[in-house]
Amino acid sequence: MASESSPLLAYRLLGEEGAAFPASGAGGPGGASARKLSTFLGVVVPTVLSMFSIVVFLRIGFVVGHAGLLQALAMLLVAYFILALTVLSVCAIATNGAVQGGGAYFMISRTLGPEVGGSIGLMFYLANVCGCAVSLLGLVEAVLDVFGADATGPSGLRVLPQGYGWSLLYGSLLLGLVGGVCTLGAGLYARASFLTFLLVSGSLASVLVSFVAVGPRDIPLPPRPGPNGSSLPPRFGHFTGFNSSTLKDNLGAGYAEDYTTGAMMTFASVFAVLFNGCTGIMAGANMSGELKDPSRAIPLGTIVAVAYTFFIYILLFFLSSFTCDRTLLQEDYGFFRAISLWPPLVLVGIYATSLSASMSSLIGASRILHALARDDLFGVILAPAKVVSRGGNPWGAVLYSWGLVQLVLLAGKLNTLAAVVTVFYLVAYAAVDLSCLSLEWASAPNFRPTFSLFSWHTCLLGVASCLLMMFLISPGAAGGSLLLMGLLSALLTARGGPSSWGYVSQALLFHQVRKYLLRLDVRKDHVKFWRPQLLLLVGNPRGALPLLRLANQLKKGGLYVLGHVTLGDLDSLPSDPVQPQYGAWLSLVDRAQVKAFVDLTLSPSVRQGAQHLLRISGLGGMKPNTLVLGFYDDTPPQDHFLSDPAFSEPMDSTREGGSPALSTLFPPPRAPGSPRALSPQDYVATVADALKMNKNVVLARACGDLPPERLSRGSGGTSQLHHVDVWPLNLLRPRGGPGYVDVCGLFLLQMATILGMVPAWHSARLRIFLCLGPREAPGAAEGRLRALLSKLRIRAEVQEVVWGEGAGAGAGAGVPEEEEEGDFVNSGLGDTEAEALAHSANALVRAQQGRSTGGGPGGPEAGRDDVGPTTALTFLYLPRPPADPARYPHYLALLETLSHDLGPTLLIHGVTPVTCTDL
Repeated sequence: MASESSPLLAYRLLGEEGAAFPASGAGGPGGASARKLSTFLGVVVPTVLSMFSIVVFLRIGFVVGHAGLLQALAMLLVAYFILALTVLSVCAIATNGAVQGGGAYFMISRTLGPEVGGSIGLMFYLANVCGCAVSLLGLVEAVLDVFGADATGPSGLRVLPQGYGWSLLYGSLLLGLVGGVCTLGAGLYARASFLTFLLVSGSLASVLVSFVAVGPRDIPLPPRPGPNGSSLPPRFGHFTGFNSSTLKDNLGAGYAEDYTTGAMMTFASVFAVLFNGCTGIMAGANMSGELKDPSRAIPLGTIVAVAYTFFIYILLFFLSSFTCDRTLLQEDYGFFRAISLWPPLVLVGIYATSLSASMSSLIGASRILHALARDDLFGVILAPAKVVSRGGNPWGAVLYSWGLVQLVLLAGKLNTLAAVVTVFYLVAYAAVDLSCLSLEWASAPNFRPTFSLFSWHTCLLGVASCLLMMFLISPGAAGGSLLLMGLLSALLTARGGPSSWGYVSQALLFHQVRKYLLRLDVRKDHVKFWRPQLLLLVGNPRGALPLLRLANQLKKGGLYVLGHVTLGDLDSLPSDPVQPQYGAWLSLVDRAQVKAFVDLTLSPSVRQGAQHLLRISGLGGMKPNTLVLGFYDDTPPQDHFLSDPAFSEPMDSTREGGSPALSTLFPPPRAPGSPRALSPQDYVATVADALKMNKNVVLARACGDLPPERLSRGSGGTSQLHHVDVWPLNLLRPRGGPGYVDVCGLFLLQMATILGMVPAWHSARLRIFLCLGPREAPGAAEGRLRALLSKLRIRAEVQEVVWGEGAGAGAGAGVPEEEEEGDFVNSGLGDTEAEALAHSANALVRAQQGRSTGGGPGGPEAGRDDVGPTTALTFLYLPRPPADPARYPHYLALLETLSHDLGPTLLIHGVTPVTCTDL
């Protein structure tokens, strides 16, 4: 089984040095040469900066002031618990194999498939794009709060003009700076991030020291407008230093109005703000294509970053609760500047976190976009994002993302964007948890991550927690994101994607199917739940396409296997010629739109191959019980590929990956007069073999003449009325009386009834022909048959025909039952009499096909003034082959005479009970 990242192909295992990563560009935008970031610079630094963002400086007082210390700690624990569950899943997937560029998108797409992975990857990309814009807008607001011309703070410098246009200009300039750093490559980004990390760390250190070093003081609060627009008198908050009374007052919740928006705060709204600031755990994983050792760096760096930020948040919560009264916490979210030993350093920290978050989002978005473009899931739309520099930097994706961020800046809706960004992040987190959950449930032997601190319980809880948080933060955005994911998945499904990634859905299906197949106990089979399980032997599908579709209609939800025998001896061949053929046959199944499995075998003769398939096809309780064969006659086969729209040449054009057209994978139909792979003797012997194996047999003749609308998948609506005729007795040995109610006759009735359940055959009328016995009065047998049909819930017309008066009347006289069933040719008739009987039976059936009949029970009025109904399909009783193989040619000749010129015909012999009158 080929895979995209086979270890023997992706790694240098032949003793070459430096063989830790793929030999060429599989690993990231520029291959192994682009992988140069360490765990600290590539994962820890960007993840810490993304999880801090602006919240660590401007929302600590907001959370503690409204929720109180106890609820704030509970919120933080819940938020980090949800994030930790996703981190565990990320660590498990990252340590299960080589992680290439694209981070979370790569993990999701290579697990859940291109449809789900591509849709969530695009949403995650959009989340990073919007996240970059949100960070830049927040940075612009923070700058204008201090330096804006309309700044209201006590220390505002008021030098920068304000307004929508000016804010857009400032944001665009900052975006140009961020885009320039990202365009120049991951190396410069890592150095810039490290510098930012040092600035943020220094700023946080000054804040922590200030809590201890600064004495109690009164801090003026931002002015608030009065009821009529007048200014309220100056108000002050209090920094008390470490004080137990302050801590006691701050323990409980005190939800009030948010002075920036005027909205009343609740537990959910405060929790949403806190959680918004913590969603940055994928910042390091997004750099997977530039990491030296992503399988080690991603789990280690992410865990270190999460633990570090959690500790800092806890520390800030405690220090704020010990030293600041609730008024200061609720009325001045930027109180860190007021208590700092050097306030400008806090401003530097605020600006640095915003700038680093925007850089992290932009470079992460560009890497996701480049991975999406490289996988070619969205076609030419993302083609510019494939462009990379000589050093492997995807500058095309950076510029593409820069343009989208610029468009988002035009909107300028900070609060609305923040909720959408968080919801999109949570969708990606839930998908990562779902990926890990699927791998764990699939129990695939190759899923053995070196990181083992996870289980399916943590994955499932992570999925549920992310979904819950989505709707808690913004129900509208959550519903819209799921709808968008569904639409994108449907688009990618319709477009088609690469199949070499491996689908975890296939592993899950295998796991579940195996489990339920073991529960499917053949010893518990019951006749009332019987269904046909067909094995259709096909020589060349070009000439058997109508039969393929008819058999698909007859299966009634049962097993359907397409079998083919390739002639040959494996001992004389260098390799198995059968295995390469499976792809063509599976493509045939897809194109013909039939629900069938494919089973191919190699055998010296078709008869032996048919025996192989009858014995080994299927599994457990799902094994074929009915063999379907095309009829053996001299009619030259037609090439239905040429006339069937599903196999027309435009649809068969060469597909992605160089696979040839389906029409070239099967040879042309056999030319008239050319030798056959199966002799008449072996054909009848194959029928006899199937009956010996207790398999039902169906011989299909002239299926190419079936009305096309009856083979369609629609309702089969047509202006032409059709009959389905059933002759549930052996016309070559009629016995009269109740003899029609045997196992084989009931099998014919069941198969005809099943066909009538198919939508394409709903409008066809079922007719059952009953032959009168030599000494039976008209109406008696018909009454018994109608009673039987009523018990079997079969709606059909019943017609009596006179048959068996002459040669047929004495055909069965004095012949033992065993001989009757086993060898009808030796039942006292010579070859000439048997041939005459077959001619008479054929004439009888043809005569009934040409008659228009009146309405019967269960059927509408059949007669029409313009066009009379025609017989679309005839079901005939197939006699058993004779016991003497020397009589096989004569048996086949009689079948040829019996079914000659009847149109589409199924000759059926049933050996298993299939009907039941019980509930």
